[in-house]
Amino acid sequence: MKVLVTGANGLLGQHLIKELLDAGHYVIAAGKGECRLPFSHDYHLHYVKMDLREPFDVYHVFDEHHPDIVVHAGAMTQVDECEVNETRSFETNYGGTSSILVCCEETGCFLIYVSTDFVFDGEAGPYREEDETHPVNWYGKTKQMAEDIVIHARTPWAIVRTVLVYGKTLGGVRANIITWVKDKLEQGEKIKVVNDQFRTPTYVEDLVKGILLIIKKKARGIYHISGTDFLSPYQMAMKTAGYFGLNDKLIEEVDASLFSQHARRPPKTGFIIEKARKELGFEPLSFDQGLKKMFAIQD
Repeated sequence: MKVLVTGANGLLGQHLIKELLDAGHYVIAAGKGECRLPFSHDYHLHYVKMDLREPFDVYHVFDEHHPDIVVHAGAMTQVDECEVNETRSFETNYGGTSSILVCCEETGCFLIYVSTDFVFDGEAGPYREEDETHPVNWYGKTKQMAEDIVIHARTPWAIVRTVLVYGKTLGGVRANIITWVKDKLEQGEKIKVVNDQFRTPTYVEDLVKGILLIIKKKARGIYHISGTDFLSPYQMAMKTAGYFGLNDKLIEEVDASLFSQHARRPPKTGFIIEKARKELGFEPLSFDQGLKKMFAIQD
């Protein structure tokens, strides 16, 4: 099958494209800017520049390549940046999804939309798929609005919500919490990490596995795909320090009020993944297993 992946240069995009190619699919990888995929030489892969804020860019890609499946992972995800640049983030996260959706409806292709735990307010987590959404920041609101139009689409669709994705970077991808902690501690720098927010961190290869299961089973609806360990960033940092034998005395436990941030963060999200387990056969690694696998390959 021919699969269009938006957000191709990101952590999820790179890992997903690698697995799709390994499974024999033809992949149209769409990203803003130059290709940063470390395996761009694969003849089953075609990279295209696509700005989600430009509907013509989106329409042109569909018109030229005619995908069977779209995994729409592209988004403006920096939470504070979204809060400061409301128009740009709306045009990217909602407007871009709207353009993708129009093209999917015209062609009848299957849309898998990648969303976030930040559609919830964090007052009653962890959450099931049917729980009411109520975002507390603009990033979450743009993702919620995009979810709403996908849910009412006239084309087959699935929504994959995920949480705090971590994993090995393949090429040109910004740091995630694990790599940030490791790098700072190796340099002997003190870091402040919050211990009053909780998530179910998701190993990127598990997120890819969940998406591939949806493709294989042609599953429709909303699915929560994440890990099962309910951890704060501070606990994640301490586990990272322990794994590498780094000095955890450099890690200062703080609460979120210490930081001056443009956007509110939901205090307690995370997911209950029983639906994905039952309907997809999805089973994630533990956080400790993900940490070991992430760096066993790298080292």
